[in-house]
Amino acid sequence: MERKPPRRTRERILSLALQLFNDFGEPNVTTSNIAEEMNISPGNLYYHFRNKDDIINCLFSDFEKEMDAMLSAPREAATVEDAWFFLHTLYELIWRYRFFYRDLNNLLANNRMVETQFKRIITHAVDVSRKLCEDLRSAGELKASDRELESLCTNIVVVATYWLSWEYVMNPRQFNEKEKMSAALGRGVYQTFCLVAPYLNGNSRALFEKLAAEYLK
Repeated sequence: MERKPPRRTRERILSLALQLFNDFGEPNVTTSNIAEEMNISPGNLYYHFRNKDDIINCLFSDFEKEMDAMLSAPREAATVEDAWFFLHTLYELIWRYRFFYRDLNNLLANNRMVETQFKRIITHAVDVSRKLCEDLRSAGELKASDRELESLCTNIVVVATYWLSWEYVMNPRQFNEKEKMSAALGRGVYQTFCLVAPYLNGNSRALFEKLAAEYLK
């Protein structure tokens, strides 16, 4: 089997920084911590990144590309299963870059790039949620007025954005345990979709109950 070439130092720094930010929170990790964990000198790290904000901006660019790709993926008319899968995929991506959500207010206050671009991502997510709900309404699977639908789509994104903050408050010492957080993401999908459930009709409501039962085992 052909061996993969070793990753470049820059890529290794970004990968490790993401892990440390996720595990300990971005405010609690310094460039010195990253260099020490990498077993490189601070000067070597600064050769690749001017400061911690430079690292954060690069990680945010990666996150932004993945989020835009997911939100912009072509979709046919949505079903309940499609909407459920969309939420599950969204939560998995949020988890991979969870420090942005855990430390969101601090990052918004201190990083201009995150401040401007995160708002754009949130707006895009609301638009996608609206399209999913409008598809369900057009198919007769969801009953809601325009005003109700608009509020519903905003609430979906609000819950998705702050769900990990809730989980951190409830389980701060287990926040990074894979098994615990796998269940937490499932709860997030369920809680978010519970906002939609009261508006579902007939078969779609029954399908939601089935999907919820599987996730809550």
